[in-house]
Amino acid sequence: MNAPSAPSLSQLLPWWAGLCVVAAVAWAATIAWSGQMGVGAGAMGLSLLAFLVVWIVMMAAMMIPSVAPTAVVWIRSVAARGAARERVLGIVLFVAGYLVAWAAFGVAVYVVLLGTGRLVRLAPHEALWLGAAIFLVAGIYQLSPLKEVCLHRCRTPVGALIHYASYRGVTRDLRVGLHHGLFCVACCWGLMIVLVAVGVMNVPAMIGLAGVVLLEKVWRHGALFSRAVGVGLLALAVLVPFVPALLPGLQASSM
Repeated sequence: MNAPSAPSLSQLLPWWAGLCVVAAVAWAATIAWSGQMGVGAGAMGLSLLAFLVVWIVMMAAMMIPSVAPTAVVWIRSVAARGAARERVLGIVLFVAGYLVAWAAFGVAVYVVLLGTGRLVRLAPHEALWLGAAIFLVAGIYQLSPLKEVCLHRCRTPVGALIHYASYRGVTRDLRVGLHHGLFCVACCWGLMIVLVAVGVMNVPAMIGLAGVVLLEKVWRHGALFSRAVGVGLLALAVLVPFVPALLPGLQASSM
């Protein structure tokens, strides 16, 4: 298959703006829930289903701005189709598949949160060292070759999108979004586990992490920036056991 022609900025911008509006609505819902729930340790009493609803909306808020360019390029060029209605449906299915990948990761996060909530109740001092371990793991992963490979895939997805063009069937856009989402999870899981330490409903932390993810993927110095973030996380791993205020998600008093 020949390489797709690149859509113009005027073609891309309205679709990207539309996805950013969706992200803004998700941010509004996330902030509202945070105001009701506060920043607590563990799963804050949520059932798995309730947690996944909150988690998926959070991921829509945090991740859609960074995945929007890939979704739009997929619909506008590689999987080009004529009617605007078809394009909208394609983007909806792509984003839905993408969020399914993050929902699967959310199940693992929920299990971890149940464990950390128990640890905070039974051994609050040890929970602080768990926070250090979380920052350490996140920092090491930021500097790892696997992170570099996954980030490269997220930063330059056109080759993969051309391969996806061979997919067939009504679920093609859904499957493409799911596949790309799995690479995004592999790229960003280290950053997302930081929320376990600082609180899943910690809005400033979410905004900071969303900014990191966006800059990693779209800034021309994103790869270098990613490594700098890794160094910063390692520094925090040394600091957080001695500054408990940095770990509101691992303190009984914040529940």
